[in-house]
Amino acid sequence: MNAEKTLAIRAIIRKARRYDLLVALLGMLALSIGIFTLAALFIDMALTGIPRLNAEFFTNFPSRRPAEAGILSSWVGSVLVMSVTALVAVPLGIAGAIYLEEYARKNWVTDVIEINITNLAGVPSIIYGLLALGLFVYTFKLGQSILTAGLTLALLILPIVITATREALRSIPQHIREAAYACGASQWQVVQHHLVKYATPGILTGVIIGMSRAIGETAPIITIGALTFIAFLPPAPGQMNIETGQAAGLFDWLWSPFTVMPIQIFNWTSRPDPRFHENAAAAAFVLVLMTLSMNAIAIWLRYRLRKNIKW
Repeated sequence: MNAEKTLAIRAIIRKARRYDLLVALLGMLALSIGIFTLAALFIDMALTGIPRLNAEFFTNFPSRRPAEAGILSSWVGSVLVMSVTALVAVPLGIAGAIYLEEYARKNWVTDVIEINITNLAGVPSIIYGLLALGLFVYTFKLGQSILTAGLTLALLILPIVITATREALRSIPQHIREAAYACGASQWQVVQHHLVKYATPGILTGVIIGMSRAIGETAPIITIGALTFIAFLPPAPGQMNIETGQAAGLFDWLWSPFTVMPIQIFNWTSRPDPRFHENAAAAAFVLVLMTLSMNAIAIWLRYRLRKNIKW
């Protein structure tokens, strides 16, 4: 009987191992299909777009002539919009996460807030564009400006930053808080000198994930009225206006019309001329490099900061 039970158990184990191997192979197949598809698209985009990359491509404005068209206004617009987005979303997101995780009492109000934050992370971006159109453009009269675009994308990534920050704070062992309180630290001192410091790698991850999503968004930016063709830059502080004869103020660029990289790519891909498609591939390649650079910086900072953390 014992021999029969042993053989039966071994048969069950062999069967389970075969299932494990089958699931592992299916997983590797699915992963390989995704990676190879992404690699093929990226290689095709790179081969099409890299020949168009030169100094003039970065310093020229868009043009009706494909050979003379560039991305100057779009990459400058993307940098300015992302700057406003980061300046708004990062402080608000971190502050909101700290309040919900460390200060807010656990009751039905905070439960409702947490549920809404979770749900907002999955709302389609076009909804944020419609909200911004009614709130920022028409109600607050901010116009179709860089400020409106930055605030719109800040709302878009705010749930991501809040969620990532809260998870980073939760990952800190409770004895860190207890030791700080035992030394006489106040709650704010614990948050400032210990929790935020130790949670910084996780916070950076959430911020970069949010910014990487925002830099590629098109729908909300089109909804609020971004231009598809623009042949001028926002006024730099101190720059003289030829029409009025006055120097631009420090923040006049916030109210300027704008375009961004995804809209410029969309504009070129909609043209029938294949040479514009080459420009679109080159612009998309630059946008991918910008996103990868942001992620690389975040990974490097996270690695450096985690090396200095000792529980």
